[in-house]
Amino acid sequence: MRNIIELKGISRTYGNGGQALTVLKNVDLTIAAGEMVAIIGASGSGKSTLMNIMGCLDVPDSGDYYIGGKNAAHLSPDELARVRREHIGFIFQRYHLMPDLSALGNVEIPAIYANSDRENRRLRATALLGRLGLEGREHHKPGELSGGQQQRVSIARSLINGGEIILADEPTGALDSQSGQEVLAILNELNQRGHTVVMVTHDMKVARHAKRIIELRDGEIIADSGSRVTATETLPPSSRIRQSRWQTLLDRTRESLQMALKAMNAHRLRTTLTMTGIVFGIAAVVTVVALGEGAKQKTLENIKDLGTNVVSIYPGRNFFDDSIENIRTLVPADADALAKQGFIDSVSPEVSASDNIRFLGKTATVSINGVGQDHFRVNGIELLQGATFSDDRNALQEVIIDEDARKALFDDAGLQALGQIVFLGSVPARVVGITKSNNRSYAPNRITVWMPYSTVMYRMVGKPVLTSISVRLKDNVDNEAAVSAISQLLTQRHGVKDFQLYNFEQIRKSIERTSMTFSILILMVASISLMIGSIGVMNIMLVSVTERTHEIGVRMAVGARRSDIMQQFMIEAILVCLIGGALGIALSYAAGALFTALAGGMFTAIYSWQAAAAAFFCSTLIGMIFGYLPARKAARMDPVVSLVSE
Repeated sequence: MRNIIELKGISRTYGNGGQALTVLKNVDLTIAAGEMVAIIGASGSGKSTLMNIMGCLDVPDSGDYYIGGKNAAHLSPDELARVRREHIGFIFQRYHLMPDLSALGNVEIPAIYANSDRENRRLRATALLGRLGLEGREHHKPGELSGGQQQRVSIARSLINGGEIILADEPTGALDSQSGQEVLAILNELNQRGHTVVMVTHDMKVARHAKRIIELRDGEIIADSGSRVTATETLPPSSRIRQSRWQTLLDRTRESLQMALKAMNAHRLRTTLTMTGIVFGIAAVVTVVALGEGAKQKTLENIKDLGTNVVSIYPGRNFFDDSIENIRTLVPADADALAKQGFIDSVSPEVSASDNIRFLGKTATVSINGVGQDHFRVNGIELLQGATFSDDRNALQEVIIDEDARKALFDDAGLQALGQIVFLGSVPARVVGITKSNNRSYAPNRITVWMPYSTVMYRMVGKPVLTSISVRLKDNVDNEAAVSAISQLLTQRHGVKDFQLYNFEQIRKSIERTSMTFSILILMVASISLMIGSIGVMNIMLVSVTERTHEIGVRMAVGARRSDIMQQFMIEAILVCLIGGALGIALSYAAGALFTALAGGMFTAIYSWQAAAAAFFCSTLIGMIFGYLPARKAARMDPVVSLVSE
């Protein structure tokens, strides 16, 4: 006769208000396979502690406990969980069923942790419930079943993985007499089928249904009566069909996901408040990124209007050079020399003047820009009608105006602008082209026109020097190297550095850096909101772990590994953050539309799938990081302490 349970010198002591309370004292006990044993004793005698040690839920302070020939002291927590899952079935006085799961779902839990095939375990659970008289009640939740029916569900759960050893803690304590007798009859039947049954009870009438009665008093065995009768049948080996690792992972994840959703639904207000921090944190981060990108693109667009890769050259050593007006710093020959350089795309000599423009009795102050033929290419100005100057060297009396000037001068008269003669001061000029409205404001609130630089030099200002030279570099040229080459060329021509360079590329980079700095600053402020929401997730999950301590104990009792418990709470934390992240992104799009409308077209929030994906990844990462500590706390709980918590 094989001993399936063997205890040698088992002692267990608990701390009680600073004092040691010895519950078990040097207990020796063996139980053979197929026996039906009742352990009786008054409250506090140590019988429940003894059952917990036999069920691998508790660990003795001294002594050795062998189950199936293995010393439990040498087994890891997950190995102990495997013993509970595959060899032990618990029947509790309070049933310990999951209230949110159906009878069928409760019975299946140990089989899920045992990696059983989904279809096979569903059929086996249904068959067990039918055999125990619960046919047609499989999909009822515990609250919809009577006490006797709930205890039958508990029995079915203990048998789903085979239940070689059945440990019943006061199995009839919460039942009426008839239901109690039915449960005892089931236990006797199971014993006859080959199951080893150990009952813990304080009722001698219940104990007499066992063939062997062990009495405890003050943590010691004082009586062991009855015969060591074994079962009439041999328990067949378990025939569970195991499934693949991936299918197992899918099933365990699905079950954890369902429990997470049910827990979230059961505490909707708390879940909503938890999500709020994540929602606003993610929304703030995504919105800041979108607004920053919109402002950056608008700024770059404005810079582009000033000219792409443009270098402007001005006379004088610096802006405070008093001799600028009296020296011949820049001349047309300088522009010709620059145009011959291989790294330069186009050059425009420039002379500025101011005068009145007249047409059919209309007079207005005008900014006159004497420029070269390539001026419009250099500065990226689009010609809508006509063409640029036919010659910029022979002082031709031609003028190009923009759309604003055309409307001001010609719309009222209903005339076509091209070919019309206007007077600029005393100089008549024919309109040869019309450009888009000039965003490069040479002089605010004034009409701007362009004429050949030679015309302005010789017919208006009477000086053979240039106000400036604008240079457009080729696109594949290194900007800094080109600027240095221009400086060397002009210095060599003039013999002295009597000019200054104004590089738009440097402005663009400076604005980009400034924009990036402000974006990072605002992003850091927004991240504080996200961090606060993340801490809220961790706090709420810690509260959830505390509230669900009993559920954790039940899952451990039926064989859940530490990783199973950890996965359960990690999925819940991640789910809260994922939903919060999705809502935060949606809120961000709404906020971006609102800010764009309030900005009145000054800029537009620019969203990208990369930003949304990063936000989603961020919310997932938050769930993993801030859900880890609560999940770890749950996974490391003492099964016995968790199980007795209500």
